[in-house]
Amino acid sequence: MTNHWVDIKNSDLVIVMGGNAAEAHPVGFRWAIEAKKQNNAKLIVVDPRFNRTASVADIYMPLRAGTDIAFLSGVLRYLLNNDKIQHEYVKHYTNATFLVNENFKFEDGLFSGYDPETRKYDRSTWGYQFDEEGQPKRDMTMQDPRCVINLLKEHVQRYTPEMVERITGTPKKDFQIFCEEIAKTSAPDKAATFLYALGWTQHTVGSQNIRTMAIIQLLLGNIGVSGGGVNALRGHSNVQGITDLGLFPNRLPAYLPLPTEADKNLEDFLNRITPKTMMKDQVNYWKNTPKFMVSMLKSFYGDKGTKENEFGYHYLPKLPKGGTDQFRYIEDMYNGKVNGFFCQGMNPVASYANSQKIIKALSKLKYLVIFDPLITDTSEFWKNYGEFNDVKTEEIQTEVFRLPTTCFVEEDGSIANSGRWLQWHWKGAEPPGEAKTDGEILSELRAELIHLYKTEGGKAPLEPLEAMSWDYANPLEPKAEEVAKENNGYALEDLKDGDGNIILKKGQLLSSFGQMRDDGTTSGACWIYTGQWTEKGNQMANRDNSDPSNLGNTLGWAFAWPLNRRILYNRAGVDLAGNPFNPKRQLIKWNGKNWNYVDVADYGAAPPNSPVLPFIMQPEGVSGLFVRERMADGPFPEHYEPMETPIGTNPLHPNVVQSPVARILPSDKAELGTSVDFPYVGTTYRLTEHFHYWTKNALLNVIAQPEQFVEIGEALAAEKGIKQGDVVKVSSKRGYIKAVAVVTKRIRALVSDGKPIHTVGIPIHWGFAATTGAKKGFFANNLTVRTGDANTQTPESKCMLVNIEKVGA
Repeated sequence: MTNHWVDIKNSDLVIVMGGNAAEAHPVGFRWAIEAKKQNNAKLIVVDPRFNRTASVADIYMPLRAGTDIAFLSGVLRYLLNNDKIQHEYVKHYTNATFLVNENFKFEDGLFSGYDPETRKYDRSTWGYQFDEEGQPKRDMTMQDPRCVINLLKEHVQRYTPEMVERITGTPKKDFQIFCEEIAKTSAPDKAATFLYALGWTQHTVGSQNIRTMAIIQLLLGNIGVSGGGVNALRGHSNVQGITDLGLFPNRLPAYLPLPTEADKNLEDFLNRITPKTMMKDQVNYWKNTPKFMVSMLKSFYGDKGTKENEFGYHYLPKLPKGGTDQFRYIEDMYNGKVNGFFCQGMNPVASYANSQKIIKALSKLKYLVIFDPLITDTSEFWKNYGEFNDVKTEEIQTEVFRLPTTCFVEEDGSIANSGRWLQWHWKGAEPPGEAKTDGEILSELRAELIHLYKTEGGKAPLEPLEAMSWDYANPLEPKAEEVAKENNGYALEDLKDGDGNIILKKGQLLSSFGQMRDDGTTSGACWIYTGQWTEKGNQMANRDNSDPSNLGNTLGWAFAWPLNRRILYNRAGVDLAGNPFNPKRQLIKWNGKNWNYVDVADYGAAPPNSPVLPFIMQPEGVSGLFVRERMADGPFPEHYEPMETPIGTNPLHPNVVQSPVARILPSDKAELGTSVDFPYVGTTYRLTEHFHYWTKNALLNVIAQPEQFVEIGEALAAEKGIKQGDVVKVSSKRGYIKAVAVVTKRIRALVSDGKPIHTVGIPIHWGFAATTGAKKGFFANNLTVRTGDANTQTPESKCMLVNIEKVGA
């Protein structure tokens, strides 16, 4: 989230699209209701289903799953054609005025540089024109046809209201209402907020779904302002923390990339990943990447990371050519190339696409180690549960080890919520039996591996494992406080300012990532978390909810990364001279020394009317309507059909139906279905009564929602002879589920490209492993497609082709 949960109350228009906040985030959703009460804000919901959020919305409109970009691109067209943009903001705070490379083009569904053999783009033409001094050319009048804003306007002209209706199924009259309502927030004193979740990310074009919404918000001047923002609603309490701390196959903590095999030394790696400032006098904060990286390495390797050995850079694992991701890893497992799998805090049999392939892959292992407080479907994958898991146990040679971990209420620690708030929690109960924290288990594994390597040897070198800094009071039981301070970072030598004055003594905790150095004199495992635990104490434990701003900016409550900033890019909330676009919701104000007011300013010392522009994490200093080289699938968003399309074509460019760079492996491509055999669209979602796959172990939740069901509209039910309460079989090319049919008015058929499109709603929460005697069920992911977003590899779980048949009453 660029903003935070409480700030939603300051919005004039709340749009929920790609999510269902009332159902999946019921506590946080109260702030959308507060916006309605306090600001007379309107709430608009766009979703394939009339869901619980829609039930309290002012306006609801349906659309076909997987067509959000077509809808939002139509909104862009409306805003640009009707001059409904925040002119001052767009001119100075976006790259609207930049001139684009003359060789960049978009034709017949493809951007320039596409290679059909590799299914990748050469992105060299996705850039700007430059003058003799190497500065990007700009036309501040925005008249040049190669201006970003004019190319964007040209790009979205195809998305007429008629085309939007043809692709999405959303009636033109509803679409017009949406455009008119959001256009009102182009006024400087109005703001809209978009709330989205997995309904946008779990697509082959998921990243571009979000990009399209971000472009809308930039044109309207809704980024960096109270009540605005691009706000991702995280699926549970610590998903934000997972991403912050680098639990991706290609990332290190704080969103630093993992080196590749081609990065032969630290200098080459840092030269490759450190962006260069593009504009004169502009601040690009990523220029400090060497400080962040070296401080992280010092945290990882301590005294074993020295200047002479590049601070332990060579101890880091390196990505192989082509990288890696969950798709490749499961494929290697499926092909018998993986011996063992440590599965910590996750349930891939239930949560990964094409569950039956995951089970087959796990069956090829020699051993599987599960870290979890409870039994999971993954820990039980080898058991035959009849139709729910029809495997031959005697043919599965995988040895499964279960290591019981604590759950969060049985340990101290921090949780990072959607709004980037790091909040400390304290142990509420002692863990049962032999359960240990994940940190204890990993520490014991590390110690035993070192012992075994020293006594028995091994194929991999011992040095990287032994070099890891493990300086805890008890190396076998690291405390959450110790790890938090390690993430925050220390001064490893006396730190001095430019005048030679000591600002931090050796051994003291850093108070800001601005104190980090690239010479090995500071540590810090996660630079964005610096400031969470300083010499003043545990900032995550702060519980002062006073709010003098009346904007919900409670700076004394917890710690928000970075530097306790609550709304990102808040310098964009005032004009170049420092005047607020909306004086009633002012976040920052120049006081002669810095901008700090009711929020921690995005940057401190540059006064009004300085050349420094607000978007200090971008090389240009401005935000991107056109993204140069960071997106794998295009500098502008474009509608592509889901990998399994119900209409079989793309009305915009029939020769390029799906994303040409979407993630799919050959073996998974063979398991794609067509609308001939699977004529309906399946989409997954969550229920308030259950939490992922965990609460089938909790009796009260099971009582609240005891039985697996699917949701279908009345027209489809009549067509298929299905009545309320019938048992139905929903099948895709990859598998099937059986469930009770709920026939409802909440889902209706949409006409797309002249065809009636029926949707089947599929809750995700069932499986065969549970401890309470709950009714067993099928995995929703028996049906889903193993294909993913070209940028993030997130699976396309929100739209697949299915069939449905009645199999019992």
